[in-house]
Amino acid sequence: MSRSGYDDDCSGWELIRWRGAVNSSLNGRRGQAFLREMLEALDALPEKRLEPRVLVSPTGCCAMGAVAIKRGLDVSDVDPSEREDVAGTFGIAEAMVAEIASVNDDEYACRQETEEKRFARVRAWAVKHLKSEAMS
Repeated sequence: MSRSGYDDDCSGWELIRWRGAVNSSLNGRRGQAFLREMLEALDALPEKRLEPRVLVSPTGCCAMGAVAIKRGLDVSDVDPSEREDVAGTFGIAEAMVAEIASVNDDEYACRQETEEKRFARVRAWAVKHLKSEAMS
């Protein structure tokens, strides 16, 4: 299982409820604020690249790690595979943590893309999920 916690066993009503939680977390006020902050943090990275399976490492970061860098947070004691801890660190829902981790990590594993292409894809995903009034 990946850092996102997603696996192939989720189906039926369980999957419908989970996707509802993800959509609510992304579309709510807190989620939209985090997406805006994540875009700002991504744009502020000196190197436009994202790493899988970490928050922040000596060589880079993931999308949520970019927010940690922007906020000046020390996340060295936060286990990136523990959704509850990551959610508490950033003040967002666990469903949102799982979704961002999945976009950052799981899709990478399938595509075997470069860290620079992952950056562009993850950034585009975040823009796509911002409500239009949030982008102004």
